[in-house]
Order: sequence, then C-alpha cells, then structure tokens
Amino acid sequence: MKTLMLGNEAVARGLYEAGCCFVSSYPGTPSTEITECAAEYEELYAEWAPNEKVALEAAFGASLAGKRSFCGMKHVGLNVAADPLFTISYTGVNAGLLIGVADDAGMHSSQNEQDSRHYARAAKLPMLEPSDAAEALQFAKLGYELSEQFDTAVLLKMCTRVSHSQSVVEPGERVLPERKRYKKDPARYIMMPGNAKKRHPVVEARTRALAAWAETADINRVEPGEDPSCGIITSSTCYQYVKEAFQDTYPVLKLGMIWPMPEQKIKDFAASVQRLVVVEELDRFIEAYCRSLGLSVSGKDLFSEIGELSQNVVREKLGAAVPTGVCLDETIPARPPVMCAGCPHRSLYYVLKKLKLTVLGDIGCYTLGAVAPLNAVDTTICMGASVSGLHGFVKVGEEETAGRTVAVIGDSTFIHSGVTGLINIAYNGSDATVIILDNSITGMTGHQQNPTTGYNLKGDPCTKIDLESLCRAVGIRRVRVVDPYDMETCQTVIKEELSAKEPSVIISRRPCALLKYVKHPGPIHSDPEKCRGCKACMNIGCPAISMAGGKAKIDGTLCVGCGVCQQLCKFDALG
Repeated sequence: MKTLMLGNEAVARGLYEAGCCFVSSYPGTPSTEITECAAEYEELYAEWAPNEKVALEAAFGASLAGKRSFCGMKHVGLNVAADPLFTISYTGVNAGLLIGVADDAGMHSSQNEQDSRHYARAAKLPMLEPSDAAEALQFAKLGYELSEQFDTAVLLKMCTRVSHSQSVVEPGERVLPERKRYKKDPARYIMMPGNAKKRHPVVEARTRALAAWAETADINRVEPGEDPSCGIITSSTCYQYVKEAFQDTYPVLKLGMIWPMPEQKIKDFAASVQRLVVVEELDRFIEAYCRSLGLSVSGKDLFSEIGELSQNVVREKLGAAVPTGVCLDETIPARPPVMCAGCPHRSLYYVLKKLKLTVLGDIGCYTLGAVAPLNAVDTTICMGASVSGLHGFVKVGEEETAGRTVAVIGDSTFIHSGVTGLINIAYNGSDATVIILDNSITGMTGHQQNPTTGYNLKGDPCTKIDLESLCRAVGIRRVRVVDPYDMETCQTVIKEELSAKEPSVIISRRPCALLKYVKHPGPIHSDPEKCRGCKACMNIGCPAISMAGGKAKIDGTLCVGCGVCQQLCKFDALG
C-alpha cells in the first residue's frame, strides 16, 4: 500500500526490508531520523554510539559477524568516521554494510558546506544518491545487494531536501538473508602493510567492476527530451529541480550511482546532444569527471558552488522564463535563532560575559551563546575542539589572557570527542578550565539519549557515565558542580577555578527546559508599578521577556519560571 514518507523514514524502511539487523549511528541533522525510525522496528537492533567513528567500527563488526548492518551520520560526522572508512575499503565486508551520510547544502544546521561525494572517490567506495523517498528505500536495499556482490561497504548519500521532504513510497516485506558465517582471514582483515599492499589491487579491480556495472544499471538512466540542443546530467535533489523546471523539454542523464560513474554512458549521452550541462549542488564533482573524459561541459560557470539550487535558479541559468512570485508589501522582521525560555545555558553565558572571559565554544544548541545579546562565545570549530583548543590557547597565552579563558562543551559532545582533549590537558598540564554544560540530553538534534543520560536509544535504562568520576579518572583533581540558575554561585566558582594553578572542570548541571519530565514552577509575572524600565532583564535575551510601554512584560505562554531574570532585577518587579 502506497504511503507518504520522509526520505529518512524511507531509508529506515529500506533497512528493514533488506534484512538489516544492526544499526549504530550518532545523531546529526539532517540524518538523525534514519536511526530513530529504524529503532521503531523490533527486528532491528539500533543504538546511539558515542561518536561516528565508534558507530562505523561497530557496524563493521556486525557485518564481520555475518549480519547486514548500517551506520548513519551527517556530512561532518563522516570526517570523524574517515579513519575506519578508508581501511574498511581495503578489507571489504562479510555481510552487507551500508553507510548513510546526509549533506547539508545551505548550512541549515551545520558549520560548513561539505560535499561528501569526494569521500567516495577518495576512499574508492561506491556511492548511491537517491532523489526522493521512493529511491531512498530502493537504494538502501540495492546498497546491500551491491555490498555483498562486490565485497564492499556502500555509501548512501542523502541531503537535507531529500531527507526532510515527503514523497510516495510503496513499502514491501522484510526479507532476512541467511547469515554469512565469519571465517578467519588474517590476510584480509589484518591491515598491516604486507597485507594492505595485496588488498590495494583488489580495491582497484573492484572499482573497475563497479564502473562496468554502472554502465547498464537502471539507476543511471537517460530520459529523452524534445529538444536535443541541451542535455543535462544531474542527480539527487537537483534532478527534481531540473524535471520541475523543464519536464521533458531536454534530455536528462540521471545518475543514481554517483561513484563510480558510467564513462561510456556519459560519452554517448554527450554525443547525442548539442550542449552538455551539469546541474549539481556544491562542488563540480560530475562536471570535473566529464572534463576528465575530454567533454566540453557547462556547470559551475552557470551555477554557484555555494548553497542550494532551486527550480527557479535552474530556469534562470538555462535561459528559461522564471515565474513571477508574489511579494509581501511589508518587510518581515528578522527572527534570529535564540535559546529557549528557561534554557540552563543562558544564565551561565551571562556570567561568562559579565566576567569578560574568552570562551572557546563547541557544537550544540549552546553555540547560540554567540548571538546577541549574550555575545559570549569566541570560537566554534568542530566537536571537541573547544577543549583541545583551550589547551593550546592557555599554553602559549600571554599574561593578559591568563585566568581569562574557558572552554564550554555539552555533555554529549564531551563524550563524543571532548574527553580526549581533557586527557591532553591533564597529561600535558595546562591551567585550563573546562565547563561542561550538562543539560542531560543531546539537545540540538532533538533530544536523543547519550551515555551520560542513563537511557539508550529505545529509552531503556542503561549504564550512566558519571562525569565527575570520569574527569577525575583522567587526572583532573578539581571538579566542581554548579546549578546555572544560581548565577552568584556560578560566578564565584568560575573565578575560583580560573585562579587555580592546575586544570579544572566545572559541570554546569541543569536538565534541558524542554524535557518532558522537567517540572517548572510556572510563569513569572511582571509588576509595571515597580518596573523602572531599566531593561536589565533584557540582557539575558530570554524570548519570554519584552518591553511594552517602557515596562518589562513577561509572556506567560513562554516563561517557565526559571527565576534568572529575577536575579537581575533590582526593583523586585519580577515575581
């Protein structure tokens, strides 16, 4: 029975139907829902791993044991998983191994625009690229067939538009393949130089075999057009833009396998049209391949290497009329991202700003401490970089920076890749102060559990990492816990730890205000008679507070009663 599915939901359905048994991922938008949806199938074991490297290694282990497995992540997560990725290309697999990666062109929720197609070519692994939910399901199943046929892990590349848009899907039945028994094979699985040298020719032969398969594969198809003056090569969501813009006007070569590409099919298609155009987002990946074949092709001379494309951009750049849109008479005011009302990070950042500290930040919703009016974060690079960067900053810092710099990192991010930076601080001895913002959840990607929460992906109780004990175990003797709602205590503790002549950790612990189990006292009320209009309460940037008629106004539908604003008001106007 046909139904509507998100692209990510369809991938999960494909895993189910293909007989996948093991799923290990780390949440990252826009990939998160694949694993969350997979966890809803009882036949699949699904877990959140501490990071993407661990997730891929676990998925490879399940494949080695003879069960089809999956590992999912966003594009920057593939950077973390790159270490095992490149070596798994050499070893091959036992049972099928599918690796899902979701790119974020347009940087809707990411720190960079990264084109994961380069990983497929660099690691010499096949990559499938669906253009809608139906193909997401189909390609997930196909990925396992290719994985076992060609003895390779297979990359499934999603993107924000395909992951988070719905289209019609026709679900099928689950088919569980016979388990592939593990057989010892040291020459294949022990990647020391002598063995690896023998595996490299195998990888190159496999790539040639996959390229030959791509020549006749149905997922690489030519769709005829009425006007051969222009032929378009495209894939993924750009295929949808091209078809919506031109329907059957121009011939289209749609690539479902983006690596390796079908050389002869591309050459034959180019010979059948007068002008060859590549429509792709971000880098000139297909275009560069076409040029390597000696073809004359247009691509990034027309389309930007920055951001997403659209139907109208495709129309405009290829000389077609662009439909006239409807413009609003009024300018819509900007709505910058902001931390939620009652967010425990807000008050902590207020203290850091008040102390005029240099703050090395990390990846999470607490990155919003960088925006006005708090403006409390100086850097944000990647997962764990705040802690590692703090060590270097403190080690070479001048006198004016001594005792004036901290790192902030969330509990999930700390487990992901912050703990190794803390080990480095303890081992190499810098007087660094790390603040772990423990909101008891993985907040930014939608409240996923992590090893510090005491619950697994399915909500079952599990081992809970004790952050205080962990920090002490790696060599940090000074570990303090504070409630971020108590700003006076926070300020005192931060000053004390910054003055200490040894490494220290402050754990700012208060659950995310949006968690269902968190009980709030109820909204605070403003007294216009007592309010002097000083706007001190506005300095924390809480969305529940505004000014009306020169007086502070509390939105009772947003306010949770955290009491932080009350600590700023000197006139008892908030109660």
